Amino acid sequence: MKLSSLHANETPFIGVRRADGIVNVSAALPGLPRDVGALLRSPAYDAQALADVVARTAASALLRDDEVRFRPVLPAPGKLLCLGLNYVDHAAENAARPPEYPVVFGRYPTSLVGHGEPLVRPSVSTHFDYEAELVVVIGKTCRNVSRAQALDHVAGYTLLNDGSIRDYQLRTHQWTIGKNFDATGALGPELVTADELPLGAKGLVLRGLLNGKVMQEANTSDMIFSVADAIAILSEVMTLEAGDMIATGTPGGVGFVRNPPVFLKPGDVFEVEVERVGTLRNHVIAEASP
Repeated sequence: MKLSSLHANETPFIGVRRADGIVNVSAALPGLPRDVGALLRSPAYDAQALADVVARTAASALLRDDEVRFRPVLPAPGKLLCLGLNYVDHAAENAARPPEYPVVFGRYPTSLVGHGEPLVRPSVSTHFDYEAELVVVIGKTCRNVSRAQALDHVAGYTLLNDGSIRDYQLRTHQWTIGKNFDATGALGPELVTADELPLGAKGLVLRGLLNGKVMQEANTSDMIFSVADAIAILSEVMTLEAGDMIATGTPGGVGFVRNPPVFLKPGDVFEVEVERVGTLRNHVIAEASP
Protein backbone atom coordinates (compact mmCIF):
# COMPACT_ATOMS: atom_id res chain seq x y z
CA MET A 1 0.00 0.00 0.00
CA LYS A 2 0.90 3.66 -0.40
CA LEU A 3 -0.28 5.64 2.63
CA SER A 4 -0.26 9.41 3.05
CA SER A 5 -1.14 12.01 5.69
CA LEU A 6 -3.44 14.53 4.04
CA HIS A 7 -5.73 17.52 4.52
CA ALA A 8 -8.93 18.27 2.63
CA ASN A 9 -10.97 21.32 3.61
CA GLU A 10 -8.64 21.65 6.62
CA THR A 11 -9.65 18.19 7.88
CA PRO A 12 -6.76 15.75 8.43
CA PHE A 13 -7.10 12.18 7.20
CA ILE A 14 -5.14 9.17 6.01
CA GLY A 15 -5.19 8.45 2.30
CA VAL A 16 -4.28 5.28 0.45
CA ARG A 17 -3.40 5.52 -3.21
CA ARG A 18 -5.18 3.38 -5.75
CA ALA A 19 -4.36 3.38 -9.45
CA ASP A 20 -7.44 5.55 -10.09
CA GLY A 21 -7.19 7.96 -7.13
CA ILE A 22 -6.83 8.41 -3.38
CA VAL A 23 -9.07 6.63 -0.86
CA ASN A 24 -9.98 8.52 2.33
CA VAL A 25 -9.71 5.57 4.70
CA SER A 26 -10.36 7.79 7.73
CA ALA A 27 -13.91 8.33 6.50
CA ALA A 28 -14.58 4.59 6.51
CA LEU A 29 -12.62 3.85 9.70
CA PRO A 30 -13.18 6.94 11.88
CA GLY A 31 -11.75 5.32 14.99
CA LEU A 32 -8.24 5.27 13.56
CA PRO A 33 -5.66 8.04 14.01
CA ARG A 34 -5.51 10.59 11.21
CA ASP A 35 -1.83 10.53 10.30
CA VAL A 36 0.41 7.69 9.19
CA GLY A 37 2.85 7.90 12.08
CA ALA A 38 0.12 7.69 14.70
CA LEU A 39 -1.45 4.85 12.72
CA LEU A 40 1.77 2.80 12.87
CA ARG A 41 1.87 3.29 16.64
CA SER A 42 -1.79 2.42 17.15
CA PRO A 43 -2.80 -1.03 18.45
CA ALA A 44 -5.92 -0.64 16.27
CA TYR A 45 -3.84 -0.65 13.05
CA ASP A 46 -5.00 -3.54 10.87
CA ALA A 47 -3.41 -3.58 7.44
CA GLN A 48 -5.97 -6.04 6.09
CA ALA A 49 -8.89 -3.88 7.25
CA LEU A 50 -7.29 -0.94 5.44
CA ALA A 51 -6.82 -3.02 2.30
CA ASP A 52 -10.47 -4.10 2.41
CA VAL A 53 -11.64 -0.47 2.62
CA VAL A 54 -9.41 0.48 -0.31
CA ALA A 55 -10.72 -2.40 -2.42
CA ARG A 56 -14.41 -1.71 -1.85
CA THR A 57 -14.37 2.11 -2.15
CA ALA A 58 -16.36 3.26 -5.16
CA ALA A 59 -14.51 5.17 -7.87
CA SER A 60 -16.89 8.10 -7.39
CA ALA A 61 -15.59 8.57 -3.82
CA LEU A 62 -11.92 8.83 -4.80
CA LEU A 63 -9.96 12.05 -4.45
CA ARG A 64 -7.53 13.58 -6.93
CA ASP A 65 -4.12 14.91 -5.89
CA ASP A 66 -5.27 18.46 -6.63
CA GLU A 67 -8.13 18.06 -4.13
CA VAL A 68 -5.85 17.42 -1.15
CA ARG A 69 -2.84 18.90 0.61
CA PHE A 70 0.01 16.63 1.61
CA ARG A 71 1.36 16.86 5.13
CA PRO A 72 4.73 15.31 5.99
CA VAL A 73 3.85 11.64 5.73
CA LEU A 74 4.81 11.21 9.40
CA PRO A 75 4.03 14.66 10.82
CA ALA A 76 5.31 14.06 14.35
CA PRO A 77 7.95 11.32 14.37
CA GLY A 78 9.48 10.27 17.65
CA LYS A 79 12.85 10.23 15.91
CA LEU A 80 14.16 11.18 12.48
CA LEU A 81 17.76 10.00 12.45
CA CYS A 82 19.82 10.96 9.41
CA LEU A 83 22.95 9.28 8.07
CA GLY A 84 25.63 11.58 6.67
CA LEU A 85 28.22 10.64 4.04
CA ASN A 86 26.53 7.28 3.38
CA TYR A 87 27.39 7.16 -0.34
CA VAL A 88 31.04 6.89 -1.38
CA ASP A 89 30.73 9.62 -4.03
CA HIS A 90 29.20 12.07 -1.54
CA ALA A 91 31.98 11.39 0.97
CA ALA A 92 34.54 11.94 -1.80
CA GLU A 93 33.06 15.27 -2.91
CA ASN A 94 33.28 16.40 0.73
CA ALA A 95 36.97 15.38 0.78
CA ALA A 96 36.11 12.81 3.46
CA ARG A 97 37.01 9.17 3.80
CA PRO A 98 34.04 6.79 3.77
CA PRO A 99 32.97 6.49 7.41
CA GLU A 100 33.74 3.32 9.33
CA TYR A 101 30.77 4.01 11.63
CA PRO A 102 27.63 5.89 10.61
CA VAL A 103 27.62 9.68 10.88
CA VAL A 104 24.28 10.40 12.59
CA PHE A 105 22.37 13.63 13.23
CA GLY A 106 18.76 14.48 13.96
CA ARG A 107 16.03 16.41 12.14
CA TYR A 108 12.97 17.73 13.91
CA PRO A 109 9.34 18.13 12.79
CA THR A 110 9.39 21.95 12.52
CA SER A 111 12.00 21.63 9.76
CA LEU A 112 9.69 19.57 7.52
CA VAL A 113 6.91 20.24 5.02
CA GLY A 114 4.83 17.92 2.88
CA HIS A 115 4.89 17.16 -0.82
CA GLY A 116 3.83 20.16 -2.88
CA GLU A 117 4.30 22.62 0.00
CA PRO A 118 6.87 25.43 -0.21
CA LEU A 119 10.37 25.10 1.11
CA VAL A 120 11.44 28.33 2.79
CA ARG A 121 14.86 29.83 2.18
CA PRO A 122 15.66 31.65 5.44
CA SER A 123 16.32 35.36 5.44
CA VAL A 124 19.73 34.92 7.12
CA SER A 125 21.33 32.80 4.39
CA THR A 126 21.40 32.17 0.64
CA HIS A 127 23.28 28.86 1.07
CA PHE A 128 20.21 26.64 0.83
CA ASP A 129 21.26 23.23 -0.52
CA TYR A 130 19.34 20.10 -1.57
CA GLU A 131 19.85 16.44 -0.66
CA ALA A 132 17.76 13.63 -2.18
CA GLU A 133 17.30 10.69 0.17
CA LEU A 134 15.44 7.45 0.77
CA VAL A 135 13.95 7.06 4.28
CA VAL A 136 13.18 3.81 6.07
CA VAL A 137 10.21 3.87 8.46
CA ILE A 138 10.20 1.58 11.49
CA GLY A 139 7.01 -0.42 11.99
CA LYS A 140 7.82 -2.50 15.06
CA THR A 141 9.80 -1.66 18.19
CA CYS A 142 13.30 -3.07 18.33
CA ARG A 143 16.44 -2.88 20.47
CA ASN A 144 19.72 -4.70 19.87
CA VAL A 145 18.27 -6.31 16.76
CA SER A 146 20.59 -8.31 14.51
CA ARG A 147 21.25 -7.43 10.88
CA ALA A 148 19.57 -10.70 9.92
CA GLN A 149 16.35 -9.66 11.68
CA ALA A 150 16.49 -5.90 11.18
CA LEU A 151 14.29 -5.77 8.09
CA ASP A 152 11.49 -7.57 9.96
CA HIS A 153 10.96 -4.27 11.79
CA VAL A 154 10.45 -2.10 8.69
CA ALA A 155 7.00 -0.70 7.89
CA GLY A 156 8.04 0.87 4.61
CA TYR A 157 9.88 3.66 2.86
CA THR A 158 9.42 7.30 1.94
CA LEU A 159 11.45 10.22 0.54
CA LEU A 160 13.27 13.18 2.04
CA ASN A 161 14.83 16.36 0.74
CA ASP A 162 17.30 16.92 3.57
CA GLY A 163 17.53 20.63 2.82
CA SER A 164 20.62 22.14 4.41
CA ILE A 165 21.69 25.69 5.21
CA ARG A 166 25.35 25.06 4.50
CA ASP A 167 26.99 28.11 6.04
CA TYR A 168 25.23 27.40 9.34
CA GLN A 169 25.92 23.67 9.08
CA LEU A 170 29.63 24.31 8.72
CA ARG A 171 29.86 26.73 11.65
CA THR A 172 30.22 23.81 14.06
CA HIS A 173 31.44 20.23 14.05
CA GLN A 174 27.85 19.14 14.75
CA TRP A 175 25.52 19.48 11.74
CA THR A 176 22.22 19.86 13.60
CA ILE A 177 21.87 23.66 13.31
CA GLY A 178 22.18 23.73 9.53
CA LYS A 179 19.72 20.87 9.14
CA ASN A 180 16.84 22.26 11.18
CA PHE A 181 15.80 25.68 9.92
CA ASP A 182 12.01 25.81 9.75
CA ALA A 183 10.43 24.43 6.56
CA THR A 184 13.74 23.67 4.85
CA GLY A 185 13.16 19.92 4.39
CA ALA A 186 10.39 17.91 2.77
CA LEU A 187 9.09 14.44 3.65
CA GLY A 188 6.74 12.25 1.64
CA PRO A 189 4.60 12.09 -0.33
CA GLU A 190 3.69 8.55 0.76
CA LEU A 191 4.85 5.64 2.83
CA VAL A 192 5.25 2.68 0.48
CA THR A 193 4.93 -0.52 2.49
CA ALA A 194 7.94 -2.82 2.47
CA ASP A 195 6.10 -5.63 0.68
CA GLU A 196 5.95 -3.48 -2.49
CA LEU A 197 9.73 -3.07 -2.75
CA PRO A 198 12.86 -5.24 -2.93
CA LEU A 199 14.21 -6.46 0.39
CA GLY A 200 15.93 -3.57 2.12
CA ALA A 201 14.90 -1.30 -0.80
CA LYS A 202 18.07 -2.36 -2.60
CA GLY A 203 18.67 -1.81 -6.30
CA LEU A 204 16.47 1.27 -6.73
CA VAL A 205 17.51 4.31 -8.76
CA LEU A 206 17.55 7.54 -6.74
CA ARG A 207 17.62 10.98 -8.36
CA GLY A 208 17.55 14.62 -7.29
CA LEU A 209 16.34 17.09 -9.94
CA LEU A 210 16.55 20.87 -9.87
CA ASN A 211 14.13 22.57 -12.26
CA GLY A 212 13.98 19.31 -14.23
CA LYS A 213 17.75 18.84 -14.48
CA VAL A 214 19.29 15.75 -12.87
CA MET A 215 21.76 16.91 -10.21
CA GLN A 216 22.10 13.66 -8.26
CA GLU A 217 21.80 10.06 -9.38
CA ALA A 218 22.74 6.81 -7.67
CA ASN A 219 21.46 3.37 -6.78
CA THR A 220 20.35 2.47 -3.28
CA SER A 221 22.71 -0.51 -3.47
CA ASP A 222 25.55 2.06 -3.37
CA MET A 223 24.94 2.88 0.31
CA ILE A 224 27.93 2.32 2.58
CA PHE A 225 25.61 1.24 5.42
CA SER A 226 22.54 -0.61 4.18
CA VAL A 227 19.09 -0.31 5.69
CA ALA A 228 19.70 -3.46 7.74
CA ASP A 229 23.09 -2.14 8.87
CA ALA A 230 21.59 1.17 9.97
CA ILE A 231 18.78 -0.42 11.98
CA ALA A 232 21.11 -2.89 13.68
CA ILE A 233 23.73 -0.27 14.57
CA LEU A 234 21.28 2.36 15.80
CA SER A 235 19.31 -0.19 17.83
CA GLU A 236 22.51 -0.94 19.78
CA VAL A 237 22.21 2.60 21.13
CA MET A 238 18.52 3.30 21.45
CA THR A 239 15.10 1.72 21.17
CA LEU A 240 13.65 2.23 17.70
CA GLU A 241 9.87 2.55 17.87
CA ALA A 242 7.05 2.36 15.35
CA GLY A 243 6.98 5.59 13.38
CA ASP A 244 10.67 6.38 13.88
CA MET A 245 12.59 7.06 10.68
CA ILE A 246 16.13 6.69 9.38
CA ALA A 247 17.17 8.83 6.41
CA THR A 248 19.77 6.79 4.56
CA GLY A 249 21.94 9.59 3.16
CA THR A 250 22.36 11.44 -0.11
CA PRO A 251 24.58 10.65 -3.09
CA GLY A 252 27.05 12.97 -4.77
CA GLY A 253 26.03 16.06 -6.72
CA VAL A 254 24.95 18.41 -3.93
CA GLY A 255 25.12 22.11 -4.64
CA PHE A 256 27.73 23.53 -2.31
CA VAL A 257 30.64 21.49 -3.73
CA ARG A 258 29.91 22.43 -7.35
CA ASN A 259 32.00 25.00 -9.17
CA PRO A 260 30.36 27.43 -9.07
CA PRO A 261 28.12 26.41 -6.14
CA VAL A 262 24.43 25.85 -6.86
CA PHE A 263 21.99 26.86 -4.13
CA LEU A 264 18.20 26.78 -4.06
CA LYS A 265 16.57 30.14 -4.68
CA PRO A 266 12.99 31.38 -4.70
CA GLY A 267 11.13 30.02 -7.73
CA ASP A 268 13.20 26.83 -7.97
CA VAL A 269 11.58 23.38 -7.92
CA PHE A 270 13.42 20.42 -6.44
CA GLU A 271 12.32 16.81 -6.86
CA VAL A 272 13.42 13.62 -5.13
CA GLU A 273 12.71 10.50 -7.17
CA VAL A 274 13.20 6.90 -6.11
CA GLU A 275 12.16 4.10 -8.40
CA ARG A 276 8.92 2.42 -7.22
CA VAL A 277 8.65 4.79 -4.24
CA GLY A 278 7.56 7.96 -6.02
CA THR A 279 8.39 11.62 -6.46
CA LEU A 280 8.62 14.30 -3.78
CA ARG A 281 8.28 17.75 -5.36
CA ASN A 282 8.57 21.17 -3.69
CA HIS A 283 9.04 24.76 -4.80
CA VAL A 284 11.16 27.33 -2.98
CA ILE A 285 10.04 30.64 -1.55
CA ALA A 286 11.84 33.33 0.45
CA GLU A 287 11.15 33.73 4.14
CA ALA A 288 8.81 36.61 4.81
CA SER A 289 10.32 39.69 6.40
CA PRO A 290 9.80 39.86 10.17
